[in-house]
Amino acid sequence: MGLLGRAGEIIRAKFSALLNRAENPNETLDYSYEKQLQSLQNVKRGVADVVTAKKRLEIQTKQLEQNVVTLDTQARQALGAGREDLARQALERKSGIQQQLQDLDTQVKQLQDQQDKLVASEKQLSAKVEQFRSQKEVIKAQYSAAEAQVRIGEAATGIGREMDNTGLAIQRAKDKTEQMQARASAIDELVTSGDLEELGSTTTQLDRELSQLASQQQVDRELEQMKAEVGSGGEKKEIEGAPPSS
Repeated sequence: MGLLGRAGEIIRAKFSALLNRAENPNETLDYSYEKQLQSLQNVKRGVADVVTAKKRLEIQTKQLEQNVVTLDTQARQALGAGREDLARQALERKSGIQQQLQDLDTQVKQLQDQQDKLVASEKQLSAKVEQFRSQKEVIKAQYSAAEAQVRIGEAATGIGREMDNTGLAIQRAKDKTEQMQARASAIDELVTSGDLEELGSTTTQLDRELSQLASQQQVDRELEQMKAEVGSGGEKKEIEGAPPSS
């Protein structure tokens, strides 16, 4: 096979695959059923045409048969009147009509045979069309069920993918939350230990230690002062409560 032949095969294969994807079995079955109905209607019209033609020949046959009777009567009358020549003419015409009747009879029989064959074909085709209709509905129902099953499966698969994505999102959120909690805990520890200066603050660690020392010294001074005050007050009470000397 040449290059053009192989290219043609590839094109036909791709086109066939494209048609297969685009084809809807329900539409294809309905279309085939409609075509069969059209064929059945054509057969029925053919039967009707044959019957019509046969009826016309039968009507013509009856008319010719009446002419035969008329000519026979005329021949007898002419012969009775002594006109043998006229009787002969009537009999000759009668003979010609009888020949036509034989031909018409043959044609009627042929049309009858044709009608019988068409009627038999119509019955067979009608049975096949009805059988195809039943099969068509079954296949359409099976296809619809399979199509619904595919949609349900696809939906379930989509739900599964969404659940997977949701699980990943939750896990990422947990990881970020744990990281943020760990960072907050570390910052609190640094702030408590004084290793991390407050954002925007100009106070250094040395300043904070000096301030704490000064505060402690102030507390110590106040405590000593209070102790002194309390001590002096106690002695005074003892003196006031002592008995007078004799």
